[in-house]
Amino acid sequence: MNVLFIMADQLRWDHLGCAGHPYLKTPHIDALAQRGVRFSNAFVTSGVCGPSRMSYYTGRYAVSHGATWNRVPLSVGEVTLGEMLRGAGLTLALTGKTHVMTDRTGLARLQIDGHSELGTLLAHGGFEEVDRYDGHHTPGDETGYPAFLRAHGYDGDDPWTDHVIAASGPDGEILSGWHMRHVHRPARVKEEHSETAYMTDQAIGFMRHVGSQPWVLHLSYVKPHWPYMAPAPYHAMYTPEQCLPVVRRDEERRAQHPVLAAYRQQEECVSFQSDECIRTVRPVYQGLVSQLDHHLGRLFDAMAASGQLERTFIVFCSDHGDFLGDHWLGEKELFYDTVQRVPFVVVDPRREADATRGTVESRFVECVDVVPTLLDALGIEAAEHRHRIEGRSLQPLLHKVPPTTPWREFVFSELDYSFRQARLILRKDVHQCRAFSLRDARWRYVYWVDEPEQLFDLQADPQEFNDLGRDPASAAVRAAMRDKLVAFLARRRHRTTLTDAQVAAGTHSYKKAGVFFGQW
Repeated sequence: MNVLFIMADQLRWDHLGCAGHPYLKTPHIDALAQRGVRFSNAFVTSGVCGPSRMSYYTGRYAVSHGATWNRVPLSVGEVTLGEMLRGAGLTLALTGKTHVMTDRTGLARLQIDGHSELGTLLAHGGFEEVDRYDGHHTPGDETGYPAFLRAHGYDGDDPWTDHVIAASGPDGEILSGWHMRHVHRPARVKEEHSETAYMTDQAIGFMRHVGSQPWVLHLSYVKPHWPYMAPAPYHAMYTPEQCLPVVRRDEERRAQHPVLAAYRQQEECVSFQSDECIRTVRPVYQGLVSQLDHHLGRLFDAMAASGQLERTFIVFCSDHGDFLGDHWLGEKELFYDTVQRVPFVVVDPRREADATRGTVESRFVECVDVVPTLLDALGIEAAEHRHRIEGRSLQPLLHKVPPTTPWREFVFSELDYSFRQARLILRKDVHQCRAFSLRDARWRYVYWVDEPEQLFDLQADPQEFNDLGRDPASAAVRAAMRDKLVAFLARRRHRTTLTDAQVAAGTHSYKKAGVFFGQW
């Protein structure tokens, strides 16, 4: 059995046809959901690319793996899915983005040559990179995309900046897609040469190359993440009237939480507080989603033609959502379902999963569940990794087998905003910029270091407008949620140098080691 682990970047859970969007066309993702299970309450452990992805790749929460923001390297001591598969004789190939930052300090401390086979593997987070393309900045030697663009006539020192994320003005001038006011215009790159098309081609090429050999591939797209430039015809596929209404109320900006007030002063949030920005960007964002869906259809057709689709275990997900003006915010990070909740579809081709095909599962799942699920699917004994992995295999839910223990009652997320302008606005020390959240079926609770708590009643207030964090009437609920948070954090798996079996074997064995303390 093959494994295809697909991730979109900054794709909201509510921007799919199968999730109920009334206008957005995603027929191929919708068909994928019909072939498997769509998890309607899937959440990431951080609303930021880097920490979320590191949780996907390690099966561990950011508070455990330590890569709490985009610029924080994943420790060389952390074990990723790629290393776990390598131990079982498999290779985890990559086409696209990972956001893995190399722990150069850790490599140097261990005197590991960064250019050796081991050093390269550790630097890449355990991935064998077919073509790494993180997007959002000028691509370098890690990807063949710049050479591909030049081979197709896109000249210049930086064809990505001049063509992929740029439009042509009325007089032929180049208009940068970094300025969102321009994204209603088509990108200067043809659709077949765009980022999404290119990375799909890389995945199809990889599958053709390996042929009938079993493979594991992480296909990670950089869209619909900003810069929100789309090639024709996707730049004009939707109108503002075909977008979801912006979710915000004026009272959210009155007596607002100090950290949210600081965030709303950041440039991206100020921009998205403008109706013109929302009406310009949202249609293009939807176009980028439809473009992604189109190329996934092309990929699935190629897999079906080669006979690989019916024997491939598929996970489709996103690393977080995008505010797009909701709650007077731009970008992501903060603790709203808009960002923390993600699309999540799993297709298990085995007959044991036939009973769940086309169903929607509402129980809580988290991004840390991907690693144990894939190990289960591949029949890899995970005993040597159980002391590290904090997620749960979804196989019982896919195979309609009652879990041996009760399923999770809440999901957890966290934020380290020490790199953000909000820290400077609030005049915080870098160690004060942490927040932790629990979200269950009724409540969203947020504990902020050195700031007031937040609490939302999701039954009475599903869109999270009314913050009860400083309401005396909610003190008992906050205390109960705070206790749950403490209990959750106390159970994190920070002991990573011994397996559970080694600890069990060494329990009460000091006399075997020649130590006889306490005898009378």
